[in-house]
Amino acid sequence: MKVVTTRAEVREERAALGRLGFVPTMGYLHDGHLSLVREARARSEHVAASIFVNPTQFGPGEDLASYPRDPERDLALLEEAGVDLVWLPQPGDVYPSGFATSVEVGDVADVLEGASRPGHFRGVATVVAILLGVVRPDLLLVGQKDLQQSVVLRRLAADLSLVDEVVVCPTGREPDGLALSSRNAYLDEEDRRAATVLSRALRAGRAAYDAGERDAETLRRVIRDVVAAEPRAEIDYVSLADPETLVELQGPVDRAAASMAVRVGRPRLLDNTLLHAPDPGLG
Repeated sequence: MKVVTTRAEVREERAALGRLGFVPTMGYLHDGHLSLVREARARSEHVAASIFVNPTQFGPGEDLASYPRDPERDLALLEEAGVDLVWLPQPGDVYPSGFATSVEVGDVADVLEGASRPGHFRGVATVVAILLGVVRPDLLLVGQKDLQQSVVLRRLAADLSLVDEVVVCPTGREPDGLALSSRNAYLDEEDRRAATVLSRALRAGRAAYDAGERDAETLRRVIRDVVAAEPRAEIDYVSLADPETLVELQGPVDRAAASMAVRVGRPRLLDNTLLHAPDPGLG
């Protein structure tokens, strides 16, 4: 595995690689990240990854400084997983002196996380555009756990022709259903127990949908009520939206993305499911 830091090194190494799958990360890797690597290996000849805690997607007062980091462990995991190339840049490598460009992705970036964290998806879209422009992969692999991010990145890739295909992989989960996330490291024992309310709420929504319930507000309320019953959980939003546009649904629904942001103790946790599609992790 080759580890590089500069754009020039990435381009030099990329020139020697064939069909390439790319997994961008902010590090502190877990099996959800590694599942993306495994999918990339199955779909492409070579795999590249990046580790970069992107400052432009953090707002004032968010956890940029304290975001968990362990690059040595991350590199060992990526090498074991069979990654060929890792870009480990510093902020100045990604945003050189005089950098002044940002990328806006439109309405899909303005709701849900975009409404709660203004400017977040501008930072995400900008950094991913930079990473794709330097790495030049054939495939970009992202996780469904960050549902809105996957929608934003599919739109970015399509509009700017930055990559041939965006592959969205299923959410990785702990045995008790908790979605894998680097921010789970912030949970103490009691909050870790309480955090399973997100997956339990989504499971209740899926059960209602599978039993024939199709009214959007009823499904939204089923999910919200489960979360609200957990005293350690503070709801930011519970959404039932169109899976492509993320517009909130009303009345009878067919295809629907159920998603939420819930603060449990210190971390603000995300989870989601597509009610119209199988979700093995939720049963």
